[in-house]
This record gives sequence, structure tokens and C-alpha cells, in this order.
Amino acid sequence: MNQNTKNGSAAAGRRATLKTLGGVAAASLFPAPYVHAGTSVKIGYVSPQTGPLAVFAEPDAFTLAQVKRAVAGGIKMGGRSYAVDIIYKDSQSNSNRAAEAASELILKDKVDIVVAASTPATTNPVADQCELNGVPCVTNDTPWQPHFFGRGGDPKKGFDWTYHFFWGLEDIIAVFTGLWSQIPTNKTVGALWPNDSDGNAWGDTKMGFPPVLQRKGFKLVDRGRYQTPSDNFSSYLAEFKRNGVEIVTGVVPPSDFASFWSQAGQQGCKPKVVTVAKASEFPIAIQSFGDRAQGLSVEVWWSPAHPFSSSLTGQNCAELAQAFSKETGKPWSMPLGFKHSLFEVAIDALKRAPGKSPEAIRDAIRATNLNTIVGPVNFKTGPVPNVSKTPLVAGQWKRRGKNMELVIVENGQARMIALQGQLEAIR
Repeated sequence: MNQNTKNGSAAAGRRATLKTLGGVAAASLFPAPYVHAGTSVKIGYVSPQTGPLAVFAEPDAFTLAQVKRAVAGGIKMGGRSYAVDIIYKDSQSNSNRAAEAASELILKDKVDIVVAASTPATTNPVADQCELNGVPCVTNDTPWQPHFFGRGGDPKKGFDWTYHFFWGLEDIIAVFTGLWSQIPTNKTVGALWPNDSDGNAWGDTKMGFPPVLQRKGFKLVDRGRYQTPSDNFSSYLAEFKRNGVEIVTGVVPPSDFASFWSQAGQQGCKPKVVTVAKASEFPIAIQSFGDRAQGLSVEVWWSPAHPFSSSLTGQNCAELAQAFSKETGKPWSMPLGFKHSLFEVAIDALKRAPGKSPEAIRDAIRATNLNTIVGPVNFKTGPVPNVSKTPLVAGQWKRRGKNMELVIVENGQARMIALQGQLEAIR
């Protein structure tokens, strides 16, 4: 059966079900957002505006203002002009609320496409709702394995309605180990992996860090997953000290890491390298660590130094970062580029779609081949269906005058992004 036949059969099945159920019950189960016409095209956006993941949403107001200016005159789809409406929902940093928000966008607001970002707690439940209801969806800012396999994805089939772009665990493992090889250590790594979607994926004994670290000669000290949020890491610190850990890694919320790093200082745990995702990605979190932020390292998925430009506004990465800081008075952060790119991909697909049907928009997303502010996005490139990978490097926080700056110090997986310095051991 070819794809068109398959899609036609699925649509016919939905229509038959609607006729069978009838009335209010059918409308509540299968509201089919594509039945509305109107003069606007609606984009639904789910983001953690509140809760522990709210730091990921810091660029949202700026991004939405930019996007609305860029499409103020509307867009053309299939020869017709449409205004662009963006409906913004808060996931409250909760996966159940993220699913509810996506459901509201689909069933109540009848959006034509949904976009979402900011860890599996947001992207996975949102994408699942879109897949269930037959609504086109674009997500990013979750490593592709927790997003794809965490939703039960089959590499032989993929998904019908949901598309995702970001780097993968293979990239961050290569970046981290490349970073750690720059200075002499005993290659003993202490793991801080929480019991959540990210932590379980990163610590997975088959597809996560453990098998790769073993092959590369690193010794892993892993006490198992901790329950987040947590403010007591004494047992981890004792284990790290007992095993002579000189490298600490993990994927830890900022508040958890703040507790860990403060207790490490108090208990005399002094690793040479600390490379922790999430916790040290954001300037606001780094500022809260004070002088102990000096020397922390982290993966860098976007920065003003990246050599890309927006298909929506024409700004390069440095210009986008400067515009954000000028308008908000805040330093740039990595989600800025990825929030912007969500709307680049969505609006590009809408412009290329021959009409407003979900199938037309979905097929336009599938055919995406776009240079964005975070790099090329092409869903035909894999590594699994529905996924496009973006480049990844690593940086270290270093004091520059009164401020702490994130300096690119490792680019083995993305040579097009220039180095700005070298890794230094934490003193």
C-alpha cells in the first residue's frame, strides 16, 4: 500500500467513524481541526512558562513578538492569503499538563499545526496528542532518542504526524568525551542522572553513556537514578570521593545542581571537570552559582558564534542574540535560537502547503529542507524517520571582566563552529 492510499484509507476511516458515532459524542472524540476554514491559519505553541523548566521559556515573549512582526502581513497557502494566529499555552513544567494543553489546542482552539520545545516533559506528551488526533506537529530541544524511542517510535515506521529536530545522545557523548580528553585526568566519571526521561535515557546501559564510556576507557561511578527534585546529594558525594572521581557529568535541573555543587564545596569534593547539561546551560542559573560557576562546562546547541541565519527575519545568530539582549536587558541563552527555529520550520511548511488540510501541512513538513538559525533542518536525513539532527559543540564558563561568558572549547562534531578557547581544569 503506498502512502497516498494509506492516508486516504485513514481519512475515510475517520469519516466513517464520525458518521457512525454522530452528534456531540463524535465531535468530542474526533473534532478534526481541519473542518474549519476561516481566514487565518492557527499555530498552537506549548511551552513551560511556569515551574522548574520555566528557564527554557525565557525567550518566548521576545520570540513571539518577532514572529508576529515577521508574519504581520499574513502568508499565502495554496494561492490564498491567511493571517497567522499563534495560541500560547503553559505546560507548567508538567507532562500531564503539557498533554492537556495540546489537547485544548487541538479540540478547542482547532489549530492547524502545533509546535513545542523544552525537554521530553513537554515535547513527548504534546507530540503524542498530535499523533493521536492527526494534527501536524514540530518539536525540538529534546535529544532525539528520548523523544523518538520514549514515545515508542519504530525506526522502520516512524510517526505519521510528528517531526522533531535536535541532536542525539551519540552527539553529546562524543562532545563530552572529546572535551574531557583535553586535560589530564584519571578518567573516572561520576554520574548524576535523575529518574526522569532524560536521566533514564542518558544512563541507559545500551544506548546511553555507559557503554560508550567503557569503550573509551572511562570508569563510570553510577549510584543509580536520584529522585528529582532533590536537595541532598551526600551519598553521591561520598561515593565520588571514595572512587576518586575527577569528572562529574549528568543532566540535572538547575535547582538540583545548585544543591549538589554547594554541598560538593562543603564536603571537599573537588573534580577537575564538571560537565552537566540543563543546570549550566543558562546564564541566570550560572549567575546564582557565583564564583563557583567558573570552569563549569556544558554542551552548546546554539550561541551567537554559530554561523547560521534565520529564514524568517534574515538575522544571523549574533544579531538575534544582540536583539534579544537589547530588548529584554538579559543575556542570550541557548533556547533562544531553537524557539525561533520552531517557527521558521512551521511557517516555511505552511507557506509550501497547497492548502490547509492536515495532510497538506504534514506533507509539507515532511519535505522540509530549510537553512535555519540553528542550522539545516531536513527530515529526510534521519537517523530515524521524522528526525533531523542539528550540530553540537561544548563550552566552558569563564570570567571575562565582571561577567561570566560561555566560551566554545570543543567542536569535534561540528567544525563549522569556531573554537574560542581551550578547556581549563576547575581550580
